[in-house]
Parts: sequence; structure tokens; C-alpha cells
Amino acid sequence: MWNSTTVKNLPLKRRLCFLLKLMCFVSSVLIFCEFLIYYVVIFQCRWPNVKGGAHMSEKETSASVLKAIILADTHLLGEIKGHWLDKLRREWQMERSFQTALWLLQPDIVFILGDVFDEGKWSSPQAWADDVRRFQKMFKHSVFTELVVIAGNHDIGFHYEMTTYKVNRFEKIFNFTSGKLITRKGINFVLVNSVAMEGDGCAVCRTSEAKLVALSHKLNCSLQKPNHSNKRCSDVEKLPASEPILLQHYPLYRKNDAKCTGEDSAPAEEKNMPFKEKYDVLSQEASQKLLWWFQPRLILSGHTHSACEVLHAGKIPEISVPSFSWRNRNNPSFIMGSITPTDFSLQKCFLPFESRVFTIYCAAGALLVILVLAHVQLLTPPFYFAQRLIITFFGMRNKRILFTVSCTMKAAVGTKIEELYIMVLYTFTIGGRMTCKFEEAWSMCLNSSSFTSQIQVL
Repeated sequence: MWNSTTVKNLPLKRRLCFLLKLMCFVSSVLIFCEFLIYYVVIFQCRWPNVKGGAHMSEKETSASVLKAIILADTHLLGEIKGHWLDKLRREWQMERSFQTALWLLQPDIVFILGDVFDEGKWSSPQAWADDVRRFQKMFKHSVFTELVVIAGNHDIGFHYEMTTYKVNRFEKIFNFTSGKLITRKGINFVLVNSVAMEGDGCAVCRTSEAKLVALSHKLNCSLQKPNHSNKRCSDVEKLPASEPILLQHYPLYRKNDAKCTGEDSAPAEEKNMPFKEKYDVLSQEASQKLLWWFQPRLILSGHTHSACEVLHAGKIPEISVPSFSWRNRNNPSFIMGSITPTDFSLQKCFLPFESRVFTIYCAAGALLVILVLAHVQLLTPPFYFAQRLIITFFGMRNKRILFTVSCTMKAAVGTKIEELYIMVLYTFTIGGRMTCKFEEAWSMCLNSSSFTSQIQVL
């Protein structure tokens, strides 16, 4: 009875003040989990130094070192499988991650290694237009940062689903063609449509391979020494003499992920599962072709959603970039690369873990419930909790409890009681039977007019 009376008599000002505090608490949690946490986490990422780069001035570094961000497998949900809540949550995470990374790190170029969309292989023209609109909103960037997107199997379909229409639709939006060369600051990047590396002579495959062969010829001629005479290279356009970096969606052939390490590698139960050629990885034949054509100094791929680093031919590193989305991993990340024409250095940057954000929300929710219950005085008094704990733990048969209840009342303005502190000190002895009534002790304590009263309950 006293609880409801106390609540009803609370001054309006005090209730409004408490409500305001709750709103501030909830707003603070939301702002931190949906905005600030991305700055806190990504701010810790640093661009790696290349050899000799540490001794350069900032102006020299900016002129010679290309700062690149590489991410993969964003998998924007479509209209078929995409639940609106899943879209809202995961796309907001990717948008905040990307925009925060751009603002803090200011890269020169960003590469997305395929599977931009989850349902591009099925999308109707209207659904495709909607997916593209959402992508452009999420991954908008300034004119000082270039965005390069590569096709993946979810964008244009697996080989058996791939059509000229789907490939052209993707190329029109993202200006992507297999065998395209991008040269920035003297660094050669080769874009590969790995879905078209099937080797069965399909129309898209023939066109893609022909472009790759022609490009490899140009690059190989450009890498030859000036005094080396080769009639085949006499009329070839000269490119920067820099070994290329391959960018593609499918990884080159490897048996499995057994040798992959790191907290964002594949789960232990999946590492020894054999990869299927032309589905999980490129075929051995296609992999050998790319290595032989280009002799790249680095290969960057996606598709597996997990991190891995392998060496091909004992000297050519390939980095499989994990997924950028919470939908595929609890701990998404991206790669930061400092690249020069002759060297490169890579560093991984993790995004906020989804589980940690969820834990913060759960803890904040529990605290909010406790604060509300405490404010309306609906929480169980401490000695009720102590009573239940002792009964449960010791078994109260044949035991007698001696409780000392100390009630301290602090007078406020007039005759109202501002605060009430209850401290329960207890000891127990063997024998006898418990006869104390906590409700009576509580009532006596409340009705006491003295400043402090001591009550022994036997």
C-alpha cells in the first residue's frame, strides 16, 4: 500500500526529471551503438608503412604511395530473401562502417571484390534498379576517392546462370569489364571476371579470356628491359613497368582452408572441407592460366567470407578478404593497403563485432529495467532476497535465524520521508524452528517514528 501511495505522491517535477534521465540514457546508448562505436573501432586502424615509406615526408608519401581499401561480399539483400529488418540492420552497419572508414582513413581508391548484391543473379529490372539505388546511397563517396567494383557470382550468377544481359547490366552500372586495367600512381591493377573463367568456350568466357590474353601481352612487354629487342612488342602500348595486382571474386585453386589461420578464418569444422572447383574456387586450369599470363605480385579475392593467406608457386601471395557484412560474419573487416609500383604492405581493420553491440544493448536494457523498478519502488526489499537465499541454500528446517533489522530514516522537507535505508544483518544457529515474520518487521520499521530503531526477530 505504501508503495503505490508514495508513487502517486511523487511531485510532477521529479517524475519528469526521471523521465528525462531515462530518455538521455536510451539516447546515449543508441548514439554510441549506432554511430560512435564505428569511430571508436576504426580510429584504431592505421595505414601500414611500405619499405622506405617511413622516411618519406607526408607530401612525398601522398605522391608515391597509393592508399587502397579492399572489401568483399557486401551481399545487399533483395526483394526475394531480404527481410526488412535484416536489410535495415545489416545495411546500416555497412553504411556506417564504410562512411566512417572514408572519413577517418581518406583512401585514394576502394575496391569491392564482388557479390555486391545477394540476388543480382535473379533480380528483375525493377528490383535491380532498387538494389543499385540502395548501394549508391550506402557507398557514396567524394570525388577524391575512386570506387572500383568487380563482379561476383551473386551479381551475375554462377556460370550456368550467367547471361550476356546480366553481365552487360552490371558493366553498365559499375563500368566493369573483365580484363580491364586500372593504373594509378604507376601501379597496375587487373580486374578479372572469375565467373567467366570456366574454360568451356561460352561467349562471355571467350570474350573475357581474349581481353586477358591481350592485356597480359601488353604488361609483359612493358616489363621488358629497354635494351631488349622483341618484334612482338614493337607496336605495343607501353604501360608502367610494374608487376600487376590481380583483383577477382573467386580465389585461385586450393584444396581447402586447412592452412588458413587467424580469428576471422573459417570455423574449425569447415577448414578441412574440400573446395569444389568452379564453385568455391577457380579450377586448377584457370588458376594456372592467370598465374602464367600475368605473374602477379599479389592476388586479392573474396567469395569464401573468411580470411586466408596462401602462396602460389611458392612466391605469389593471395589474400582472401573476409565479408564486410554482419550477415556473413560476427567480426567483419576490410584490408588497408599501402601500395607503390614496386612494393606493398597490407593491414587488416576490423569493424565492430555484432555480438559486442548486442551485449551492450542487453546490458543497457537490463539496467533500464532495474532503474524503472527502483524508481517506482517495485523491487523486492533486500531482506526478502536474503530470506529466500538462506532458505534455499541452508534449508530452513531445524534452524533458527536471528535477524537484526536496522531502519534509518532521513527526514526531508516537512514530514515526508526522502530516503529509506534498510540493512539486514543476520546470523543463524542450529536447532529450533524459524518463527520470524519479515512482513511484521517491515511494518514495525516503517511505522517507527524514531530516527533509528533496532528490532530483533526470533
